Amino acid sequence: MLLSQTLCLCLALALSHAAPTLHDVMMADHDHDHHKDQAHPKANPDRCDGIEFDAIAPDEKGHTFFFKGDHLWNGFTGPAQVSSAFFKELDHLGHVDAAFRMHNNEKPKDHDHIYFFLDDKVFSYYNHSLEDGYPKDIQLDFPGVPSHLDAAVECPKGECNSDSVLFFKGEVVYNYDIATQSIKERRWAHLPNCTSAFRWLEQYYCFHGHNFTRFHPVSGEVNRVYPKDARHYFMSCPNFGHGGEEKVPKCSEVTLDAITSDDSGKTYAFTGPIYMRLDTHRDGKHTFPIARTWKEVVSGVDAVFSYSDKIYIIKGDQVYIYKSAAPSTLIEGYPKSLKEELGIEGPVNAAFVCTDHHIVHIIQGQKMQDIDLSATPRAVVREAPLPISGIEAGMCGPDGVKVYVGSVYYHYETPRLLAFSKMLPEPKKITPDMMGCVE
Repeated sequence: MLLSQTLCLCLALALSHAAPTLHDVMMADHDHDHHKDQAHPKANPDRCDGIEFDAIAPDEKGHTFFFKGDHLWNGFTGPAQVSSAFFKELDHLGHVDAAFRMHNNEKPKDHDHIYFFLDDKVFSYYNHSLEDGYPKDIQLDFPGVPSHLDAAVECPKGECNSDSVLFFKGEVVYNYDIATQSIKERRWAHLPNCTSAFRWLEQYYCFHGHNFTRFHPVSGEVNRVYPKDARHYFMSCPNFGHGGEEKVPKCSEVTLDAITSDDSGKTYAFTGPIYMRLDTHRDGKHTFPIARTWKEVVSGVDAVFSYSDKIYIIKGDQVYIYKSAAPSTLIEGYPKSLKEELGIEGPVNAAFVCTDHHIVHIIQGQKMQDIDLSATPRAVVREAPLPISGIEAGMCGPDGVKVYVGSVYYHYETPRLLAFSKMLPEPKKITPDMMGCVE
């Protein structure tokens, strides 16, 4: 259950690199001309005073910038700085209306560029340098998108139907298809008017006032209770939420209940009622309640494995199967019993599947059972004793199999070597790079 602390620890760590723990979100209604102050704000504004941001956007390295007037904050901690220190052409503008980081793998020359919008102009930056030919009229780069925007946020294919940008102006949301340059207008009456918007770890946040609301980028749906105060989540403020007070656990205290990597490369580590994404290098490592992503799983898990674009979560004698694509959706008819789904009785200590294989390796105590997931009905096809006791989590990746026992892990080249090796490999310690802990 140490990962529980570990994952919270990562939140504190994350505050210095990327966004802090994001739990849930909400939105509010604001009129652009009324809420976006055209004048320069006071010198050195303090976001812990509860201000409203003009724009939020990460750069190509994953550093997130919060804009207010002619100032910005670089990351989730630290004081305000003059925007022109990072983007020198912003010196005479006073503010920006909206900003986003482009996601367009089909056009590498545009991918990861930051776009700023002011009145009827758009600016494109890469590596904090203004691209040749900019600023331009918005219509030249984004036909049909209005001027004087309130907010903007990218929406990659898989989260939206295609690589898109969501532009916000008043009560209207413009879904801009990057490839076809077509626009669909939407009105999400239940969603407040956004003065800035932010995509983080495949979740979407609408900021309004000093609050935020998390929403679905296709339907605009808002789940749970919003708005929430951004000072509890997106910045380190005294007497608010995390406020930098979370204690980062020592690596020697970290233990895992489960770990898995899905077909798209998303890697999840579970401990107690929380999980952490391990593959989000640019956004940092952060912890979340398991139920935030897999809402039917209200507390801890026993084992998790990925197979065929699905994530299998084993808890007690039940198996929950979710579609891997965001948002995670429970397959109809689940949960089912372990006996019905996999042909075994519980409890299960760990489980893993190797890429391009159909065998799930189930660890129960000091034995490993292999089950062919392509067969019907599913049943144990092979069983072997293990040289290691106390395995709590396991994962198979390009570099082989790792099984976790307490705060150490053992590395094997293949599942067969795990089962039949006569010599125990040297245990390896969990490191800060792996879990965001401290030594």
